[in-house]
Amino acid sequence: MNKSNMMNDIIKPSVVTIGTFDGVHIGHQKIIQRLIDVAKKNNLDAAILTFFPHPRMVLQKEAGIKLINTIEERKEIIKSKGVDRLIVHPFTKEFSRLTAKEYVEQILVNQLNAKKIIIGYDHRFGRNRNADIQDLKALGKTFGFTVEEISKQDVEEVAVSSTKIRKAIEAGDIEKANTFLGSLFSLSGKIIKGKSLGRKLGFPTANLEIEEDYKIIPKNGVYIVQTQLNDTRVYGMMNIGTNPTVGGEEQTIETYFLDLDQDLYGQKLNIQLLKRIRDEKKFDKVEHLVEAMHEDLEETKAYIQQLKEA
Repeated sequence: MNKSNMMNDIIKPSVVTIGTFDGVHIGHQKIIQRLIDVAKKNNLDAAILTFFPHPRMVLQKEAGIKLINTIEERKEIIKSKGVDRLIVHPFTKEFSRLTAKEYVEQILVNQLNAKKIIIGYDHRFGRNRNADIQDLKALGKTFGFTVEEISKQDVEEVAVSSTKIRKAIEAGDIEKANTFLGSLFSLSGKIIKGKSLGRKLGFPTANLEIEEDYKIIPKNGVYIVQTQLNDTRVYGMMNIGTNPTVGGEEQTIETYFLDLDQDLYGQKLNIQLLKRIRDEKKFDKVEHLVEAMHEDLEETKAYIQQLKEA
């Protein structure tokens, strides 16, 4: 028995889908549900193969692509959808040079024991992305797996949605982004000490530090947000920007949580964005900034009340 067969005896046969899955949005969720349904019907593991860093981060560094999810966020969301296995394969220049046959044999066959692959009609893979779905079907005959094609309509829905979501986030249209995502866009990071400006203005804020520089940050402005603290949902107002009224220059992400008197320093928070209230503005006087913040607070309270009544 060769090494490949020995490995396949150990690894449960699987149905596999492959992709970046940035955002794990409604289009992705449709594919994941199809994957799970096929797996159950055929007594296979439902497996997702994704890559990190994003291929464009490695092959087109100058593009400076920003992603909807950090890799940790993506892992958590995909796992919550009920798949059996999630494989995050490192994407490197060396990996990108594998031939189509090497990629299929080393990854899909030896590591995943794929018996069925669900993939888009326009999927390309292997060195210089020169292999297509017909090549994959031919390799399937060699290695003992079948290929199910995702229709053009479904593939375009997925591709367009990721782009649309990124554009909506960059424009500050969080409600549109959340609709496409089928969940709430969030920012994750550690609470660090800031300049305590909010405290001096009567709005003590938690300063969120996001380590991953590839994470997309929404347009500067004030947002209504929520987070979970010790199994309790807490609402707040988040300001993304430079605090121009008080001479700030660097972008910060600060949140004033309503009805919360708790030291959050050092805690890791996942803060979900619900709605954008307004642009960040430079006020003539600090007093005018405080007035605007009180107006923001009233709008936030009214929005939260509507949520609770819905």
